[in-house]
Amino acid sequence: MTELAHTVLGPVPADDLGVVAVHEGLLSVLPGAQFAHDITIDRAEVFESLHALLVDFREAGGGTVVDSTGMFHGRDVRLLESLSRATGVHVVASTGQGPESLLGGYFLTPQTNPPTPWPADKWADMFTREIAEGMVVPRVERRGAAGLVATAATRDGMTATDESLLRGAARAALATGVPVSFRAGADAVVEVEVALAEGVPAARLLVADAGDQAAKVADLGAYVVLTDPADVVLLAEAGHAERVLLATGGVGVAFGHDAAPATYAPLATALPTELVQQVLIANPRDLLTVKEH
Repeated sequence: MTELAHTVLGPVPADDLGVVAVHEGLLSVLPGAQFAHDITIDRAEVFESLHALLVDFREAGGGTVVDSTGMFHGRDVRLLESLSRATGVHVVASTGQGPESLLGGYFLTPQTNPPTPWPADKWADMFTREIAEGMVVPRVERRGAAGLVATAATRDGMTATDESLLRGAARAALATGVPVSFRAGADAVVEVEVALAEGVPAARLLVADAGDQAAKVADLGAYVVLTDPADVVLLAEAGHAERVLLATGGVGVAFGHDAAPATYAPLATALPTELVQQVLIANPRDLLTVKEH
């Protein structure tokens, strides 16, 4: 049976993903920035900018870009569909939210007495529906299935809400077979262990911003995504070639916040030849393949 990955244009054979930019932000909009008086988001201009980046990536040998921005950070499913059709680059979109500081007020309004964070099961249900039924286009419809669940922990320490989000993401991953991608907070190892406690296999986790805990995260069996090719080489030489990934660490187009600009094309040739197949093709293919649990 052919193993599949979810893209915005529908399921594709995982072997067709090619070189993957596995942890990216195509369009990133700080929640609420779209309503600011001094910000104008011209979708045609956004399309042209991202189209040029993706064409360059394809011509350099790239095959797939994974957008890990989640649900309410500028995700525009129809834009991603158009970009994929126009460029021939597969685009994998994500469901998920986090960290707590970026949640809308609705998700932070206490629903209980005493106040408690949204329970993990509520997050899991929301994320699962975006995978099983399609991603929500606000006030319109659902579109294609999300290919992963993305969340994040607060950088100076995982809050109770962050933990609930991570547990919900892990439960959604278990229910649907897609992976979890999260930005680590103060202790990546502890955060991985939270996800593992929900029963999600370590090989279904991608961890960004692990810092000096990268090797420890890989030892646990999770994937570590790095942005410096030299760091990838070092981790591979230390015996973690099967658990390391490479991404740009930037954003294609950003509104409302400062972000390092992404140029995806150099990624395809950033590593020594002997690592390209493992780190840029095999590892992301295995991560993005929908698994039956």
